Amino acid sequence: MSFSSDASLSESAFIHIAAALLIGSDGRTLLVRKRGTQAFMQPGGKIEAHELPVHALARELEEELGLEIDPAQAVFLGQFSAPAANEPGHVVRAEIFLLKIDADVSPAAEIEEVIWIDPATDVDVTLAPLTRELILPFYRASLTAIA
Repeated sequence: MSFSSDASLSESAFIHIAAALLIGSDGRTLLVRKRGTQAFMQPGGKIEAHELPVHALARELEEELGLEIDPAQAVFLGQFSAPAANEPGHVVRAEIFLLKIDADVSPAAEIEEVIWIDPATDVDVTLAPLTRELILPFYRASLTAIA
């Protein structure tokens, strides 16, 4: 899959989000699917003009999953960009944070479904480009590096 060069897109084509690589106690990662869409993705959402990315993430996780996090526990992994799953012609620019959780979550707000997946195996669901092409391979590589 080819990704557009950031230089060739206007700033309005970018959707700036904060998202989480949420890891459960068993090593699986949580993905969400928004209502009326097909692709599963990392939980998170748009960063408001006045927010730090980690605070946007905390707000979104509470709104979407009822999950309260301590922003100080979120480990910044980097900024990743990929075609937006639900907005054709747009690119998601995501500030990705790692969080290990052992709390129950349930879909709320615009989230219709949550699933826990084993990142080491192929999953039989539609994944957003950011999740499929960047986040899951990143997580798999980190597992291999420490194994």
